[in-house]
Amino acid sequence: MMGQAPSADEIERLARSVLARLPNPFAAHLADIVLIVEEFADEETLAELEIDDPFGLTGLYHGQPVGEKSSMQSGALPDRIHLYRRPILDEWCDTGVDLTALITHVVVHEVGHHFGLSDADMHALEQNGEHQA
Repeated sequence: MMGQAPSADEIERLARSVLARLPNPFAAHLADIVLIVEEFADEETLAELEIDDPFGLTGLYHGQPVGEKSSMQSGALPDRIHLYRRPILDEWCDTGVDLTALITHVVVHEVGHHFGLSDADMHALEQNGEHQA
């Protein structure tokens, strides 16, 4: 694979591995989350987030944070984590960070939004995920 950028399937495999290593209570709440790997965020998403450069967004969580969910809700779309392949690969090349560590960082950050975690909590969770890799 030398010289070839990882495919969307390879990035998804790495991201699913990160999700599988997360401890409870996180893992229990993420069983039904949908993981989507796309080349870039769509124009509507970028405009909504006021991001001009499509390389500026590596991941995005869509859904309702765990603390805001209600058992009365029905018909809602499942929670989703979008990973954007080209911005991830660009950051990987620019920083030289290990790809697995970078994907761990992006996935944990998006999971953090799902759980309403602080940056410090996300950092601790990311460290935990890296040590189990």
